[in-house]
Amino acid sequence: MAEDGKGTERVTFSRGYDVCIMAIDGTWRRDCTLNAISDTDAILTVEGSIQGLNLKEFFLLLSSTGLAYRRCELVRVNGAEMDIQFLRGKNRKKRGAANGQDAVA
Repeated sequence: MAEDGKGTERVTFSRGYDVCIMAIDGTWRRDCTLNAISDTDAILTVEGSIQGLNLKEFFLLLSSTGLAYRRCELVRVNGAEMDIQFLRGKNRKKRGAANGQDAVA
């Protein structure tokens, strides 16, 4: 299912997939559910409070082994639902580029 207005197609799952979010330095890890994903962002549902977590930059672990992940940053929180944006390279955003160059976070 595609969501218009983002410039990329987003796949929305009828049943969420279990994933984890983890601090860059590994000091915290939280189970969550992946509800939708595109090339540049995703929507997650997190059980419990996210208070005290540093969500400026973190990893999204797509497997229980932690071998598959994406580097992310928080975009929006609405109750238990979070919108995240994928980063690429060292602190470089994939979206928000001006004049064909990436914006640096």
